[in-house]
Amino acid sequence: MRYWLMKSEPDVFSFDDLVAKGEAEWDGVRNHAAQLNMKAMAVGDRALFYHSNIGLEAVGIMQISRTAEQDSTDETGKWKAVLVKPVEKLAHPVTLKAIKADPALAGMEMIRQSRLSVSPVTDAEYARILEMAKG
Repeated sequence: MRYWLMKSEPDVFSFDDLVAKGEAEWDGVRNHAAQLNMKAMAVGDRALFYHSNIGLEAVGIMQISRTAEQDSTDETGKWKAVLVKPVEKLAHPVTLKAIKADPALAGMEMIRQSRLSVSPVTDAEYARILEMAKG
């Protein structure tokens, strides 16, 4: 199993929206590096759901439930999307400020490439964020 961090603006699509839907297509990703990450995802992989722009925090865990296929919002046929389903809401959101302040997370891809909407997370980074979410 691999781990990922996937960003969404909560006023567009939040973790609570995902919970309400039960499963959703992670569509609209129009960045080549993010697309490569999505194409590398396997069913069962876990992803941190990160609220970008508003909140700036990891708020939940989701699971990849379908590998990359045609993005239903792309009329060109060029872009892919995965399906995700909620696993659990984090007990305490982990803020970007807290992530940046933790030396164990200094090498996170989301810190190095802050505009990347879908990025890999190492096993150690994932475990550390879950530890931080316990409060």
